[in-house]
Amino acid sequence: MTSLSDIETLQPRTRAAPLVALGIGAFGIGLTEFVIMGLLPQVAQDLGVSLPSAGLLITGYALGVTFGGPVLAIAASRLPHRAVLVLLMAIFTAGNIMCAVSPGFGLVLAARVITGFAHGTFFGTGSVVAQAIVPPHRKASAIAIVFTGLTLATVLGLPFGTWLGQIFGWRATFWAVAGIGAVALAAIACFVPQTASNTPLRFRQLALFIRPAPLLALVMTAMGYAGVFMVFTYITPLLTDVADVPEARVALYLLLFGLGIVGGNLLGGRLADRWPGPAVPVVLLGLAAGLLALRLGLAVPVLAAPAILLLGLLAFATLAPLQARMMARTPNGAETLGATLNISAFNLGNAIGAWLGGLVLSAGFGLPSLAPLAAILPLAALALAFLPERN
Repeated sequence: MTSLSDIETLQPRTRAAPLVALGIGAFGIGLTEFVIMGLLPQVAQDLGVSLPSAGLLITGYALGVTFGGPVLAIAASRLPHRAVLVLLMAIFTAGNIMCAVSPGFGLVLAARVITGFAHGTFFGTGSVVAQAIVPPHRKASAIAIVFTGLTLATVLGLPFGTWLGQIFGWRATFWAVAGIGAVALAAIACFVPQTASNTPLRFRQLALFIRPAPLLALVMTAMGYAGVFMVFTYITPLLTDVADVPEARVALYLLLFGLGIVGGNLLGGRLADRWPGPAVPVVLLGLAAGLLALRLGLAVPVLAAPAILLLGLLAFATLAPLQARMMARTPNGAETLGATLNISAFNLGNAIGAWLGGLVLSAGFGLPSLAPLAAILPLAALALAFLPERN
């Protein structure tokens, strides 16, 4: 087997295979994270809970990522990267099977939390492996390639999973996701390079990230991305109740959102490679503008589809720049932990956004208020980008 230390000798075609394997895993993880948005009304009705309560399935997953990711990263740090990734995909697959068979809301919520444990460490470890595979000037683009699996999950998986759930029930979607997890596990075992050992981590190394520069990067990630999930958590009722989109056509709008995500993810990677300094402020400002544009688009039927496409592009253009910013501020020897913590920050933002969206709805402000209020969050993160950094 090829060791990670010998990765520079790999030919481009050989380098592509592990990136594709990581992309398959990212596809499955992205699908289980996002498909619940398209199925939220069905899940709420079947489990006998309100729509804001069903939104806790999104918050619970995000919190599982936020707190489970760093713990797993530290606990598994003595294992080779490939072994860690295989273990994570096994946890992911088991968690989705639990979602499919659990009879009540509490068990489904617990299964979502368990599934979330694998998310942060997978993308953290995957980011480290991906960066090691490519030349230095392609590091941010390599991260974007791994995240392409996440974006394809919204282009192909999210509409298909929503349709599958509407036709055969939401549990069928989770059975399908578990099958994708099994395929990803096999692909990673076959194609991701073997490593002699990972870098051992200790819980005390978490203190390294309390320094101003990495801490500020984490806060920016969480605040910036909270705005996305404040809206996306309730994307189905936004489309059906605000834009008057028939439920049968929701999957088509989600397909548009996914197409925007693919373009935005690749655009964000290129921006971070070419202009690493300005990339983060630009994408955060763009995200705020996209959220405001969504509010206008949902009010005018002919503009709803372009607004959804634009939001997908601007939302996921933030991923690679924010991840690259954090990894550039990570102490030597703690790269996997730093990357995992930033994925945790993304998902903390998801949890905060879903929670804030529920508060807005419970307070009676209504679905149309979600997008303009959500735009405040990336603007706040943008303000942090201009604060002076200290190590």
